[in-house]
Amino acid sequence: MGTQPQVIAPDINEEVAAALAEGRAVVALESTILAHGLPPGRNREVAARVEQVVRDAGAVPATIAVLDGRPVVGLDDKQLDRVCDPASGLVKLSRRDLGPAIALGRDGATTVAGTASIAARAGVGVFATGGLGGVHRGAAESWDVSADLSVLAETPVLVVCSGVKSVLDIGATLELLETSSVPVLGYRTDRFPAFYLRESDFDVPWRVDDPAQAAAVVAAHRAHAPGRSGVLLANPVPVEYEMDRELHDRLLAEGLELLVTRNVRGKDVTPVLLEHFHSASGGVSLDTNEQLVLSNARVAAAVSVELGRVELAR
Repeated sequence: MGTQPQVIAPDINEEVAAALAEGRAVVALESTILAHGLPPGRNREVAARVEQVVRDAGAVPATIAVLDGRPVVGLDDKQLDRVCDPASGLVKLSRRDLGPAIALGRDGATTVAGTASIAARAGVGVFATGGLGGVHRGAAESWDVSADLSVLAETPVLVVCSGVKSVLDIGATLELLETSSVPVLGYRTDRFPAFYLRESDFDVPWRVDDPAQAAAVVAAHRAHAPGRSGVLLANPVPVEYEMDRELHDRLLAEGLELLVTRNVRGKDVTPVLLEHFHSASGGVSLDTNEQLVLSNARVAAAVSVELGRVELAR
C-alpha cells in the first residue's frame, strides 16, 4: 500500500492564533499585490501601512503566503521582507496551485482565490484585497474566467474589494456571481465600483451604509443561506484618489488597441492592459491602487470587529 500524503496545516503566527482563540477580529490580506503588483520598496511600505490600518481599526492583520512549502497565516517582518524582495522569485498561487507549491516546497504569493482558501481553513472569515478577478473580455471564446469567482462561490469568507477592474467584463462578472449565489453589497454606494473608478454602469443588488449593517448581512447569510458561498462587499476607491475618467477611458482604449496590435489573447490580456495603465498613467494608477487597498483594509477591519459583536450577542 502506498503512503498517505501528509496533511500540512497552515502555520498561524502567535498573534493571529491568540486573536482567533479569543474571538477577536482578524483580517486576511493577500501577498500577490506585494510580490507582483507593486514596485520594489513601495511594496514593503504598503505592506506595513495596510497592516497598521487594520490594527488602528481594532483588528489583527494576517498577511498570507506560502513559504518553503508551508501556508503561513500572519507574516512577521522578516517574512514580509522576503515576500517583497523580487530576488525571492515567489510564484503566483491561485487555489489550484496550492497543492503543487506545498508538495514541492515552493515559495508563492497568494491571489484572492489562494488567500481566501487558506484564510477559511485557518478560521479567518474576513479578507481585504484590491480588486476581485472576474470574467475577461472575450471570455465566450477564450473561456478566461478568474478562479476568484468559483472560490468565492464555495468559500465562506467576506471579501472586501473595490469591485473589478474595468479591463474585465463587469456585467458578465456580476451575472456569474448571481448564478453562484454570492451576495454583492455596495458599501455606501448604489453602483458597483470599477477599481480605478468609483462607479461602473452597473447597480449593486444591496447597499449597506456602515460596518454594523455589513456585519449583520454577513452573519445572516452564514446562518440562513444554505451552502458555503462567501459575501462580496464592494467599497469604492476614496473620491480624492479616483482616477480621472478621461484619463482612464483613454488608457483603456489605448490598451485594447494594443491587444489587437500585439495579438494578445487569453491569460496575457489583463497583465498587458494593467502594465499599460501603470506605465502610461505616470504612476497615477499605482497611487489609486494603493489607496483603495488601504481603504478596503480599514472597512474590512471595522466589519470584522462588528461581526465579533454579533457573534457574542448570540
